[in-house]
Amino acid sequence: MVLNYIWIAFFVIAFVVALVRLVFWGDLEVFPAIINSTFDSSKTAFDISLGLTGILSLWLGIMKIGEQGGVINLFSRILGPLFSKLFPDIPKGHPVTGSIFMNLAANMLGLDNAATPLGLKAMEGLQELNPRKDTASNPMIMFLVLNTSSLTLIPISIMVYRAQLGAAQPTDVFVPILLATFFSTLAGIITVSLYQRINLLNRTILLFLGGTSLLIGGIIYFFTTLGRAQIDAYSTTFANVFLFVIIIGFILAGVRKKINVYNAFVDGAKEGFQTAVRIIPYLVAILVSIGVFRASGSMDFLIQGISSLIDWCGIDNQFVGALPTALMKPLSGSGARGLMVDAMSTYGADSFVGRLACIFQGSTDTTFYILAVYFGSVGITKTRHAVPCGLLSDLAGILAAIFICYLFFN
Repeated sequence: MVLNYIWIAFFVIAFVVALVRLVFWGDLEVFPAIINSTFDSSKTAFDISLGLTGILSLWLGIMKIGEQGGVINLFSRILGPLFSKLFPDIPKGHPVTGSIFMNLAANMLGLDNAATPLGLKAMEGLQELNPRKDTASNPMIMFLVLNTSSLTLIPISIMVYRAQLGAAQPTDVFVPILLATFFSTLAGIITVSLYQRINLLNRTILLFLGGTSLLIGGIIYFFTTLGRAQIDAYSTTFANVFLFVIIIGFILAGVRKKINVYNAFVDGAKEGFQTAVRIIPYLVAILVSIGVFRASGSMDFLIQGISSLIDWCGIDNQFVGALPTALMKPLSGSGARGLMVDAMSTYGADSFVGRLACIFQGSTDTTFYILAVYFGSVGITKTRHAVPCGLLSDLAGILAAIFICYLFFN
């Protein structure tokens, strides 16, 4: 229901703002821009789905090999103690635990193309356990929020954009992004746990959070000892080696189990094609509403209003220039990426605003896109507390990004 109201609000607000611009300002371009945005956004949604077809087929095929080869069950047993606390409704040792792990691991390494099909596979497994097929279950919501909070260890694409736009040290946002995304993920876990009454004060979860904090601290220390070229080389190499190790490991596991690896891959690939087709209507719905909201000028009015409010409160407002990236990120990853590039182009890649836009881009993920794709792929229409939990996680990431950027670069 929440997504329904938000979707309607995008159109209604866009219409009101556009009407005001036409009647009072004589802006004859606003309504043509809105209509053009609907065509462009629909085409973009189809292009995204079409582009996902091959990737989905590849990775769901690999996942099918891993599933039949016993790798997914192995991950399930290893992660059982932790996931039994965070996902208490998932039966102990269920294969979906391994799929969830693979998706989160791909997200951490910035492997977006791999993370989406792995996430869709995990969502299909969660739907099999869901007693109410049109309503998001508790495990689905926890899984989705973990995705939207986007714990990222290696933000390769952001560093590449910074290098292209002339940043003196493209990797200088690496540590701030790592810190901001950690706080975003932590906030997401806590928020969902409060909604679902999950006890976080138990030994397993406390050990996990403590261990993760130490791991992040170690990674930060390691990369601060490297130069820019070394960071880029190590990050890229590690991510791609990890990805290929997964593929080889799954294939070898299938050989060890004496399954027909090729047939298993083809069976999984067929599921990938079907999934890509299913998500087209959901992507069209969410991307068209976002396009209309942007084209009407509503986003610009929102930013101007926030800037005025910040000025009125007497708070330093130099971060406001980067807010479009933060506000767009939950709505559209490509839109936020464009606004990040625009911020660096306008203010400079090494400016406070340029750096903060990059941290915003890396601290959270596209909440509504993920919600539309993941829930849409399994026919979920009642999202329950998924949207508020995802947005609270985004808010935590935004606030952490602002604070950390002031700490590092002001």
